[in-house]
Amino acid sequence: MRRVAIGALAAGSVLVVAGVGAWQLLPSDGKKDAITVGTTDEVSSLDPAGAYDAGSWALYSNVYQSLLTLKNGSDVPVPDAASSCKFIGLKLTTYQCELRPGMKFSNGREMTAEDVKFSFDRIFKINSDQGPKPLLNTLKSVSVRDRTITFNLSQRDATFPFKIATGAGAIVDKEKYPADGLRTGTEVDGSGPYVLESSTNGQIELTPNGSYQGNAKPAHVPVTVKYYEDSEQLNSAWKNHDIDVAHRELPPNVLAQLNPGIEDTRYHESGGSEIRSMVFNVRKNSTFRERAARQAVAAVLDRSAIARNVFEGTVTPLYSLIPQGVSGHSTPFYDVYPQPSAAEAKSILRKADISTPVSFTLGINKRDANVAEAAEVKRQLEETGLFKVKIDTIPDFTSFQKAYAAARFDAYLIGWVADFPDPDNFTAPLVGKDSGWRSGFNDPALEALISKTQSYSDRGDSLNDFRAAQQLVAEQVPVLPLWQKKEYVISRDAVTGAQFLADGTGVWRLWDLNWL
Repeated sequence: MRRVAIGALAAGSVLVVAGVGAWQLLPSDGKKDAITVGTTDEVSSLDPAGAYDAGSWALYSNVYQSLLTLKNGSDVPVPDAASSCKFIGLKLTTYQCELRPGMKFSNGREMTAEDVKFSFDRIFKINSDQGPKPLLNTLKSVSVRDRTITFNLSQRDATFPFKIATGAGAIVDKEKYPADGLRTGTEVDGSGPYVLESSTNGQIELTPNGSYQGNAKPAHVPVTVKYYEDSEQLNSAWKNHDIDVAHRELPPNVLAQLNPGIEDTRYHESGGSEIRSMVFNVRKNSTFRERAARQAVAAVLDRSAIARNVFEGTVTPLYSLIPQGVSGHSTPFYDVYPQPSAAEAKSILRKADISTPVSFTLGINKRDANVAEAAEVKRQLEETGLFKVKIDTIPDFTSFQKAYAAARFDAYLIGWVADFPDPDNFTAPLVGKDSGWRSGFNDPALEALISKTQSYSDRGDSLNDFRAAQQLVAEQVPVLPLWQKKEYVISRDAVTGAQFLADGTGVWRLWDLNWL
């Protein structure tokens, strides 16, 4: 970005628009400078069959398309690569979409319904531990005829349209991606608003896709995405003007001090559905195979102290997997464990004949405030004399995913960003039998409730069952919700559209960014 004062225009440059105390310039060839976006998120894989994480899916929403998408602020999926989609009949077990005519991948090849079927089939065939298969747990098969794609479901699932509007529904070129393995390298062949030009050394270059057809607006300018190892590096890049937009995650002390008076800084808050939880490994060789051990942790942990001591009030204590602001939210963990109590935890362990201190390994991904958060959890638990905690720190998120999938930890701390605005997204993928959190937990009663909630076409009818499911989670404690937070985006005064970048659904709307 180049900004100069009035009267200091460089030769060969053309003045475009005056904005908030600055001038945005275009080179004489008419090409706009790239907007640089900084983040501490990670892209674990450029192949949609190999990733189910916020950083990867944020990128996918720009370089790939799904049949459906979610518009900013909307809770209803709308057609994207499809021209139309609908359930066939009233059973909610057959869903059908029509592919838009004339769709093309960024490499110029025409997209077909066979590409769509291929994209879903390979997710199941590859079955990556880090892939999105858990989200598609009700999908039985996909069939195609001409431009018609038919999804056959194993049970009623009113949430299926939401699921294929996510990164799990990203459509890839069947001539470029292997059917039985993940694509390696740094090339992407999608049909999204942007083309990935290069990916090197923690930096991705995106240019507008001139052949894009879909629901999003055409991209305005090139975008450079810089991926930083931690929040302090991101904050330093912001202060040094190395980036024009910052999103996920600035340090808590920086977020706590945001105010409208900061020079050349606009900040935007949205949503509030990002959650953080402690996940317990319940397999037979884990400390937490015993429910009483999990309940004792739940009885002791002080969420308010975590929010205050680690995050400086920028997060809100959470007492349910379904956060505040999402339909079906309740407070079962507060109802069962209203105040942190070492005496209650001691009683729970004594009744279960579990000797103390209970020793366990707590896994974390070493980034942002995770280290301080884990230290606070360790402090709280060990001060009771009932627990002995060993923190196992993994340097990058991809290795962390592989570690918890391999049951390396007795428990671990992990965040969750909603894939779509429905309470199902905070239950089935997290505590269902095929949970993406790979905890080994499977409860038939909870599974029956999850299936029941998915069967209601009127989502309001599902709320009592969601509350019952949350109550079961509070009793079984396969996970312990800790906090929820809003999305924070900051941008320079000369950047427009940053308020639309994120809304808590996991979609990253880089195409809305532009210069004044």
